[in-house]
Order: sequence, then structure tokens, then C-alpha cells
Amino acid sequence: MIGSSSALQPAGGWLGQLDPRLRIGAGLLFALTTIGLHQAASILLALVSALALALTTEICWSVLMRRLLVLESLLIVLLISLPFSTPGPCILVWGDVCASQTGLELAAVLLLKVSTVMIAMAVLIGTLDPATLGHALGQLGMPDRLTQLVLLTIRQIHLSQAEFARLQQAIRARAFVPRPDLHTWRTYGWLIGMLLVRSHRRAQRLLEAMRCRGFRGRFYLLVPGHWDIRDTLAALLLPWPLLALYWLDTHLGWAPR
Repeated sequence: MIGSSSALQPAGGWLGQLDPRLRIGAGLLFALTTIGLHQAASILLALVSALALALTTEICWSVLMRRLLVLESLLIVLLISLPFSTPGPCILVWGDVCASQTGLELAAVLLLKVSTVMIAMAVLIGTLDPATLGHALGQLGMPDRLTQLVLLTIRQIHLSQAEFARLQQAIRARAFVPRPDLHTWRTYGWLIGMLLVRSHRRAQRLLEAMRCRGFRGRFYLLVPGHWDIRDTLAALLLPWPLLALYWLDTHLGWAPR
């Protein structure tokens, strides 16, 4: 998130020189191609490609791995339940419950796809500055209201994070130590309530500041696109590795479907 220690730094090197619209399109195409893969070997090849892309950029690996772990922790229940809810040959029996080989393979494929898409999207799109991302979405034809929603949501998340840090510092300054008792839960309730109230007030002040600067319901894209010959060459070369990956997935039987 913006303004936090978990934020990815803007991409440098060759990736930072590409047009943001090209990076958004490349991320979406790579994600769609990866989702459509079925062979285990081709999915691993896509994962290796995403890791190789990350290695060529100046991305913070600790932040990337932290985000990847957070995403996969949200899927842990699904990954655990798939072997026991998918019919197929049993490879592990626990009482009356059977873990199928098909379910384990499905869970592994899902984990690989999620990791691959997450790494690629984090490198290509996650390293874009929020304002640059919003302008690129607008230039790609996204509706004005949706573009405004993206920009204002990112801004409000940053403000809410800063407000939450101040409230945490305030309760620590009053010697608050969390314990498993009613006082702790009551304090956390007040903390969340104050966060919501103050975030709402900050949002109102933000809207007033925007109106004072002539905001009339639309963000004007003051930064023109800088598409050049390098972006054109990259756009022409991009589909071929993806097509090759899809061809390998459909024609080479490296792993059972």
C-alpha cells in the first residue's frame, strides 16, 4: 500500500521505460494465458518466466514474498479441502475421509497458477505509481467514474493507514497492553470506531480540497502517453512467448490433464 513499508518500489531499468498502458496489457494477457493452462509443466514454465521477469527488475523480494504469502493464506482452506472434496483415486485415508490424487493435483495447479499470476501482476502493474496507473487506465478507455474510484480508493487507503498508525501510537502512549479481557476488546472497538469516523472526516476534507481546486466530477489526464518505437516493438514481441506457452500446453503431453 502507499505510504507503508509493504509498498513495492516503482520499477526501474528497462521495465520502467515502457509505457504503463503496455505493462497493464501485458499483465492481463499473461494472467489470462496462465489461467488457461492445464499441463503442470507449462504452468511451471510460466512460473519460471514470471520469476525471471522479477529478477530483471529492481523489485523488493521481501515485499513480494510477503504479499504472495498473504494471498496464499487466503486460499489455504480451499487448498486443504480440495483433496477431500474431489473424487478420484485415494492416496491418503484418514478414517472415513479419503484424500484423492486428483484433488491434490488440482490444489497444486491452483497454487502454481495463483503464485504465477501474483508475481507477474506485482512486477508489471504493482510497481506503477498510483497516479500513473490511474492515468493509464483512463487512456485505455476505462470509464471516468471507475478511474476516479481507483485513484480515490488508493488515496483513502493511504489516509486510513496513517490515521490508524496515529491511533495506535495514542493508545500505546496511554500504556495500553492488549490482554484477553473485556477491556481490550472494548478498546479495540473504540479504535475501529474512531478510525471509521476520522477516515470519513478526512474523506470529506479531501473532497472539499478537490472542489477548491476546481474539481467538477472528472479528473483530466494532464500527463500524455509516451508511446514510442520501443513500446511498439515490445507489443509486437509480447504475444509470441504467450502463444508458444499455450501451444506447448495443448500439444505436448508433459503431464496428464
